[in-house]
Amino acid sequence: MLLAIDVGNTHMVIGVFDQDRILCQWRVKTDRDSTADELASLFHDLFTLKKMHFTDITDVIIASVVPPMQSAWAKFTEKYLSLRPLLVSNTMKTGMKILIDSPKELGADRIVNAVAAYEKYHAALVVVDFGTAITFDCISAKGEYLGGAIAPGIAISLDALDMRTAKLPRVDISSPPQNAIGKNTVEAIKSGILFGYGSMVDGLISKISKELQPDIPKVIATGGMAELIAPYAKTIESVEPHLTLEGLYLLYERNRP
Repeated sequence: MLLAIDVGNTHMVIGVFDQDRILCQWRVKTDRDSTADELASLFHDLFTLKKMHFTDITDVIIASVVPPMQSAWAKFTEKYLSLRPLLVSNTMKTGMKILIDSPKELGADRIVNAVAAYEKYHAALVVVDFGTAITFDCISAKGEYLGGAIAPGIAISLDALDMRTAKLPRVDISSPPQNAIGKNTVEAIKSGILFGYGSMVDGLISKISKELQPDIPKVIATGGMAELIAPYAKTIESVEPHLTLEGLYLLYERNRP
């Protein structure tokens, strides 16, 4: 079985594959100070819940944007699984030309998402990943990675309002605002975040689409906040919650020993 690990700045998404089928997956907070032994303890508990064992894992692939966590996960797999993990980077076989100024700067998560999205749709694409940061990854109809855009994530904005203002409260935005014109502080914040980010996505997609002409890109979303924001962004055509894990599986298949 393949253990696929996506380490983000806020959360880690962990999946176990039996061939191309996802058997189980977990989403846990990223703790940059975690040691290999602490990861083993966490992983043991998760596996126990699914009646699985470390010995069930035969291969590991890791995509990380947090260098200390990549090191800790690598030590965990070597110490507890007796396996050397495959680490996602721009130098591996991706099946995709990366046409940006410095490919080594491209985050592992963005490589994974781009590969998975093009494999699924074989068309010009914009992949919007709603994570700690919101990334827009642009792929040509030929399957070339062209670049993209990065914006502050929703949680970052909410944290900033909470920490940098004296009277604005922390707001649960899981329930929709009634109107764009909020009649109280809570509704005003909901409007600003949900309608505001939806409009930001639509506006940026409009500019990106003009630069991609004559290609007409399909716009897909992924990430922890994708399903929350998608209803407020008219340009988002579909939400792919498992895109990153699917990309990890594809990259493993293309680079397996």
